[in-house]
Amino acid sequence: MRGPVARGRLYGRHVIVESVEEARSLYALGFYGKPLGVDKPSGPNFDSPLLVSPLEAVYLARKGHLEVVDEEGGILSPEEVEERLLSDERLRMLYRVYEDLRERGLVVRPGMKFGADFAVYRYGPGIDHAPYLVVVRPLDEAMDPVEIVKTGRLSHSVRKTFTIATVRRDGSVRYVMFKWARI
Repeated sequence: MRGPVARGRLYGRHVIVESVEEARSLYALGFYGKPLGVDKPSGPNFDSPLLVSPLEAVYLARKGHLEVVDEEGGILSPEEVEERLLSDERLRMLYRVYEDLRERGLVVRPGMKFGADFAVYRYGPGIDHAPYLVVVRPLDEAMDPVEIVKTGRLSHSVRKTFTIATVRRDGSVRYVMFKWARI
């Protein structure tokens, strides 16, 4: 196996890839991270470090693409990265959905500006528009119908399919997609 594409340093709950060359390589690998100080990068042609989210860091460490160094300079194993960054049940559930979507070949970006957990692309930001907004919910938690309507209306207004993702007890992920119907 080839070595990692990048080395990042753990800062609190995020990882920063300080080498611009490594940051570009990691971004080019699949739109991972966010270049610091760049609103909408048009590809890997930026000149800044890369901020890698906790979910991305765990995924990339598990895949062998990112080597994470702690505050003292020690290299963390993928399991140690996961232990430090996925500290609660909600983060572990988000990670499982993130991992499933990435394994399906999709590009997963934060969906906060749309009121969702993830905006999901077929090809990537700047190449296509995200066709899906994904909200991750616990399997056994009821969802208020008004919340479904609000999120559905918002997703429809930005031409995206509203999707609820749940993680089953066996770890598998299930998706429910909503489409507006004219009656």
